[in-house]
Amino acid sequence: MKINYLEPTQESGIALFKRNILGEVIMLNLLRLREIADYSNNPELTPTTPISGKEAFQKYIDHTLPFLESSGGKLILLAEGGEYFIGPSDERWDLVMLVKQSSVQDFFSFATDPEYMAGIGHRTAALIDSRLLPLEESKF
Repeated sequence: MKINYLEPTQESGIALFKRNILGEVIMLNLLRLREIADYSNNPELTPTTPISGKEAFQKYIDHTLPFLESSGGKLILLAEGGEYFIGPSDERWDLVMLVKQSSVQDFFSFATDPEYMAGIGHRTAALIDSRLLPLEESKF
């Protein structure tokens, strides 16, 4: 049975804090979209007519950007993905997103803001699967 990843775990949050990233953090998001958005977990956000996962994710972006920017964050890149050039041939990601935040603490403040959380159901409705990899600039 394939596991889909849509939400962080308590363990992954603790592990991120333990990395002790100083300064900016960039979040690499790999996103696989549903053909038709599924709002069953957030019926209060359900549009009047069915929409695609891509449209639901756009609703998430539109809702999220003001909260992200007011917390010191920035959407660096939102790009269409596809199949790997190097990687598993049976895996693909529809969207790739890079989000910069000034610190891990600012990221957690943003991610737990109740007003932001009120619209996160658009993300859940849009996605089949995702990955979120916190990146720290290399000191090489």
